[in-house]
Amino acid sequence: MPAGAGSALGGTVRTYLGHLAVERGLAANTLSSYRRDLRRYVQVQDGRGRADIADITEGDVRAYLVSLREGDADHPPLSAGSAARALAAVRGLHRFALREGLAAGDPAHDVKPPTPPRRLPKAISLAEVERLLAAVDAPSGGDAGTARGLRDRALLELLYGSGARISEAVGLDVDDLDLRDGFARVAGKGGKARVVPIGDYAREAVDAYLVRARPELAGAGRGGPALFLNARGGRLSRQGAWMVLRAAADRAHLSEVSPHTLRHSFATHLLDGGADVRVVQELLGHASVTTTQVYTLVTVQLLREVYATSHPRARS
Repeated sequence: MPAGAGSALGGTVRTYLGHLAVERGLAANTLSSYRRDLRRYVQVQDGRGRADIADITEGDVRAYLVSLREGDADHPPLSAGSAARALAAVRGLHRFALREGLAAGDPAHDVKPPTPPRRLPKAISLAEVERLLAAVDAPSGGDAGTARGLRDRALLELLYGSGARISEAVGLDVDDLDLRDGFARVAGKGGKARVVPIGDYAREAVDAYLVRARPELAGAGRGGPALFLNARGGRLSRQGAWMVLRAAADRAHLSEVSPHTLRHSFATHLLDGGADVRVVQELLGHASVTTTQVYTLVTVQLLREVYATSHPRARS
């Protein structure tokens, strides 16, 4: 039996896990993660002489967090994200104990999780974007000129030409497009609609798809309003769109391409071209300009890299 499993604290943890399983209906995998994290919490607190949840102080919770980050003989150090997840289980346990009258206070309330390091969005260069788009039509792709090939080219051109999320692109209906004036109406997060422009390349690709490919794909199903269709005539799924992007990236020999790569590249290239950050904010559908400003960091990083590799006075 693990250390502390028979203590009052261990009993409280079992009660809490039962609450999560029965009343909250947490998935089996989530419960397993909570159980593993809380088992370690019990062991740490048992080693500090805390046999009952009512005895635990804020300092004890902070000591547990430090132990997660530093690791020990039985556990490697955890990343900020993994430690934050483990602390979330502990915070939930103490909220439960306070609510159920098992403790007079919540010692975890003011213990904040560690902040994961900020990761800059992945953007690819304009030349790499062109390679990616050209790969859709590559003879080795097998779909050049077919209905699927025309659809895939239209999808990727639209993603890069509008900055739309993949989920927004596959959610488009034919009536959401105005190819004459060059814009689309997309439904963003929270159902918030916005209008995004469509460049000439995307307009031509989408028009070719609508005229030469979509009728063929629609014939395999019952018809419907969706712009992008799968082989059965239904709406192309987000996963299906991601597979289109992944296949083109593989043929273009591009690694680390994610569902957001074209969106990040769209924003970065706009800022590189001198676009105002507030304009890019509107195009991306960001609620706050501070969210968009992360893309300016990409531009600065790119400038630093170019300077370091190209400028004769870059080396000290």
